[in-house]
Amino acid sequence: MKTPPRVAISMGDPTGIGPEVTLAALASRGLRGALQPILVGDLGTYGDAARLLRPAVRFAAWEPGDPLPRGAVAVREVATLPARQRRPGHPTLAGGRAAHAAIVEALRLVRTGAADALCTAPICKANLIAAGIQVSGHTELLAHLCGDVPVRMMMIGDILRVALVTTHLALRDVPDAIDAGAVLTTIRIADRALRERFRLRRPRIGVAGLNPHAGEQGVFGDEDIRLIAPAVRRARRLGVDASGPLAADSLFPLARTGHFDAVVCMYHDQGLAPFKLLHFADGVNFTAGLPVVRTSPDHGTAHDIAGRRRADPSSMIAALRMAGQLAGHRHGKTRRVEARTVSKI
Repeated sequence: MKTPPRVAISMGDPTGIGPEVTLAALASRGLRGALQPILVGDLGTYGDAARLLRPAVRFAAWEPGDPLPRGAVAVREVATLPARQRRPGHPTLAGGRAAHAAIVEALRLVRTGAADALCTAPICKANLIAAGIQVSGHTELLAHLCGDVPVRMMMIGDILRVALVTTHLALRDVPDAIDAGAVLTTIRIADRALRERFRLRRPRIGVAGLNPHAGEQGVFGDEDIRLIAPAVRRARRLGVDASGPLAADSLFPLARTGHFDAVVCMYHDQGLAPFKLLHFADGVNFTAGLPVVRTSPDHGTAHDIAGRRRADPSSMIAALRMAGQLAGHRHGKTRRVEARTVSKI
């Protein structure tokens, strides 16, 4: 029998819902036999989550190079948090530092071949920044740790796939952050991910305009004509089946009915608002362009419901399932390369 892929799962913020949705997902029928989990973080936090959910789970401390334990979930410890630093719903600076350490180590496990894919539980960006770790999100941090490779956030669901040119920016800053090169890079990264990770032979990509009605031939702004259209033409000359710029309100209905395999959007809410309308519970955040497979649930830390047994694990189930599936699509074995270990980004 084929050995299930090993998926390293970073803890996320220990005071959020990440640990509990991780354990709930691993206990679900849909993931049985689909992967071998390696939890990376604080054993005490996972123990608290297990007592909250009361699943039949046993943990075993694990070191890279050792065989994975039988009958227990492997935990790679990178922090030892006292109870007061891991209380659900109460973010702490120590918890932020532990979340960062878990990401760095989980990525290192994948890049050195100790794991086959990475799945990250949600982090609290404000808490990481308060702890002295300057990072705007998982996507940017992982790109930096992998050598500042060009990557894009790509949201994946059964109906929609959405790639973003810009991510966590104030809306007023978006037009200045868009240029033809950034749009072209996003189209090409999305095309390559669809071909290599999702096994689509000739992906069809729809590119959204920035302005209403894709600018209405310059009436509502010239970015669509001046920046986006040239990038689409260049992508087509490079062999990508890209169309656009198209008005977003028309593009998404076309994508929903299967006319496009993915949509490239110019900014965060342009893509995520329609995506979450269809995939609020089961959407997956996939980082396209990384040298490793990385997925994440499409939600945040939800501190307001942490520790109350109200968190829905559906998105984490989907993220873990996808990590395992995409790990099986890799070309050959994971190349052994050390990821950078940094204390501040």
